Amino acid sequence: MFGTIVWVGLGLVLLRLIWKVGLGMLRSMTSTLPAPPPTGEMRRINLRYRCSVCGVELRLTMAPDEQPPPPRHCLEDMDVVIPKE
Repeated sequence: MFGTIVWVGLGLVLLRLIWKVGLGMLRSMTSTLPAPPPTGEMRRINLRYRCSVCGVELRLTMAPDEQPPPPRHCLEDMDVVIPKE
């Protein structure tokens, strides 16, 4: 008898936990995206550049703009590397 009560209680606790996690996931999908930061603040980006002269590669993760000007290496502008997918 006592074992049955423990199993039912454990099942109810697990049910509540799964219910809360599921509702949290659904609510997170319906929330709106945050507004972009004002101009001049650092933004997260993921760009890779390669020097056409010597082959040095550079990964840019933060920049003030979404499309920053390419960095220079060997006195030349670096080329954007497009990832293979």
